[in-house]
Amino acid sequence: MSLNGRVAVVTGAARGLGRAIALRLSQDGARVAVWDLKAEGAEETAALIRKAGGRAIACAGDASKAQDISRCAALTRAELGPVAILVNNAALSPFASFEKITEEDWDRLMALDLKGPFLCCREVIPDMLGSSWGRIINISSSAAQTGGASAAHYAAAKAGVIGLTKALAIEYATRGITVNCVPPGFVDTEGLRASPVNIPVYAQTTPMKRPGRPENIAAAVAFLASEDADYVTGHTLSVNGGRYCN
Repeated sequence: MSLNGRVAVVTGAARGLGRAIALRLSQDGARVAVWDLKAEGAEETAALIRKAGGRAIACAGDASKAQDISRCAALTRAELGPVAILVNNAALSPFASFEKITEEDWDRLMALDLKGPFLCCREVIPDMLGSSWGRIINISSSAAQTGGASAAHYAAAKAGVIGLTKALAIEYATRGITVNCVPPGFVDTEGLRASPVNIPVYAQTTPMKRPGRPENIAAAVAFLASEDADYVTGHTLSVNGGRYCN
């Protein structure tokens, strides 16, 4: 699925799902801008892409702050060109019982997980309108579909991402931009390993009895970014090994 040198932005791409997505889009021919709060990790991802023969830049910034987003977008346009593909992946995914979630916790998570995608879309949609072609893929979570203990703020924000996806898909359906959503399930990432989840035990409660790989999510994103998906919009493509069937 060739992306023909189109410029892709992947937020939260210093590691995990974001890094796998950035690598896959590069393999499919995209020029990739790696955005992340962690400058060193972002540059490591970009270096991996360049080592494999692709073209990539890194930009350190906070995906919940409009000023940082505008700065990284300006750098991306200057170095790679107008943005054609946006993958909103940056997110916080903490565990906390509902009684322990403070107002500050709620606001901080909403700022990155829900406001961030809004800000990034607002920044790059004019690029897409300029060429009458664009792909926006929002990374949600199966927690938005099933709920989950100790994840009220996270599930709420990620459900909002699905709603944002549907609204934008309808608004831009006649203007060359598709907007879709991928909610990962139980995927083996650094974040999962650092969480309180007992991975071997939890795996036995899932239909496939194993976690997914970041590359599984990357493959779904690559399809939605491709020409093959030009009639797919407003869709939630669940990649979760059967944890949630829709």
